[in-house]
Amino acid sequence: MNADAQKRAAAARAVELVRPGMRVGLGTGSTARHFVEQIGERVRAGFKIIAVPTSEATRADAKRCGIELTTLDQTPELDLTVDGADEIGPDLCLIKGGGGALLWEKIVATASAHMVVIADRSKIVTTLGRFPVPIEVVPFGLTATEHAITKAISTVQQPGPLTLRRGKDGHPFVTDGGHWILDAALDRVDEPAALAHALSDVPGVVEHGLFIGLAHTAIIGGPGGVEIVESRGISS
Repeated sequence: MNADAQKRAAAARAVELVRPGMRVGLGTGSTARHFVEQIGERVRAGFKIIAVPTSEATRADAKRCGIELTTLDQTPELDLTVDGADEIGPDLCLIKGGGGALLWEKIVATASAHMVVIADRSKIVTTLGRFPVPIEVVPFGLTATEHAITKAISTVQQPGPLTLRRGKDGHPFVTDGGHWILDAALDRVDEPAALAHALSDVPGVVEHGLFIGLAHTAIIGGPGGVEIVESRGISS
């Protein structure tokens, strides 16, 4: 199977975890989109769920698929969230945010009793960090925030370049929450929990793409089929 077929296979296995009446968080990105489309097929056949999207893009996909939507204000506790990841490391520590939805994704994941991450085999790594760590920041005082982020990273490990993410128009990429994203090229993250805490302490940082202790299950599509990996319960 190619990567897209692996994603579809992982999404199909995740659909099997959804029960009628569940409150479901819908992730963002190419892999999560397969899940939205497949659960949408069941909904159009009469399957009943309510869902919270993690981005405006996912909201549009879910509405197109006929999925009934709610909000965390109306439904503050969810049964299950299914989302993708940019990297999946040991103990199901994740890097997320390549699609720019990390803040909403983390809020929804935290509100869920169970988070399932779905991915193709290429997303599995022995050490996080080849994919840059997205850091969502407020635009005000960007240079000062960049300096503070670099200092925070240096308390844990060797810092790397910070790049302001830009859209196709060349302007700063703006998240659904109205923030900007700095991508930290670190090469490797040996202590993801320590780095997560250091980044969270920086004024101006809204959220970061290190998801520690949030994913309970990973469903991985590979050339030989689907593999399920369970978290050992690492604490954040």
